[in-house]
Amino acid sequence: MRRAKNWLPGLLMVTPSILLIGVFVYWLLAQNVWTSLNVSTKRAVVGGKFVEKVQHAGGYSNYTELLGSDGYQHALWNLLVLTVVFMVGTMLMGLLWAVLLEKGVSAEGFFRSTYLFPMAVSFIAAGVVWRWLLSPAKGEGAVGLNQLFSKLGLDSLQSSWWSGDGRFNMAAMALPAIWQLSGYVMALFLAGFRGISEDQREAARIDGASEWQVYRHVLFPQLSPIALSALIILGHMSMKMFDLIYVIAGPSSYTASVPATLMWTQLFAQDDPVAAAVNATILLVIVAVVVVPYLVYTVKAESERD
Repeated sequence: MRRAKNWLPGLLMVTPSILLIGVFVYWLLAQNVWTSLNVSTKRAVVGGKFVEKVQHAGGYSNYTELLGSDGYQHALWNLLVLTVVFMVGTMLMGLLWAVLLEKGVSAEGFFRSTYLFPMAVSFIAAGVVWRWLLSPAKGEGAVGLNQLFSKLGLDSLQSSWWSGDGRFNMAAMALPAIWQLSGYVMALFLAGFRGISEDQREAARIDGASEWQVYRHVLFPQLSPIALSALIILGHMSMKMFDLIYVIAGPSSYTASVPATLMWTQLFAQDDPVAAAVNATILLVIVAVVVVPYLVYTVKAESERD
């Protein structure tokens, strides 16, 4: 009876949250997977009559059909380029800013606020500005960065940006995301630097270590958990990125398509909920491959510390 009194209040407190998560997260995920396996038909006019045509045969063939399409493979490649450039660029910029601020520059509060300010801007608002900056127009009609290059006499630097035909055009789409989230990574690294005792640095300097060696052998290794967390957060944000691409390139852009924007086209423009559900399930698996190992590692590390 005493044991029941111990766990019963806690169970009653978390039950509403469990029910809400179960219904609005896991049940909807299961419903999406079920939809992705359905047979889909579409009405078409043949000989003046409406005829039901099979659009998706159902089962796992829906997945092989989508994964085998050129458009989806193009979207997956764009997602890979966007994710790699975004993660590398954001981590490098965030670490650089953190190192500069960690040195104790004057007006640190001003610079820290300046670097963090882009995080307060929504992806929609940022996308409106960056759509102008990354305008592919060249020559006399150039605006944004291309116009700046033209005025500086650097016409060779003018680019089609995200709208180009190259396989790595999505690297340009990562620029606004890097600008917006580098401050967040800076804050994580800066907190990590400030959490390291000054005694460790002084001990390394007394042993003859240069300033670079202090960072490389003393400080950076202790920031590896923070770096791993930042990589996981940035990775799953990049894979689900929709609003920024939607505003800059539009929902129906093929050159800048990724699975998230393609899902919008499938569901609303093509009225194909089965294909959209297949796309969503594949994207869920991709995100899970990144996030689940990190969660397992975190739980294991916490249990070992306990």
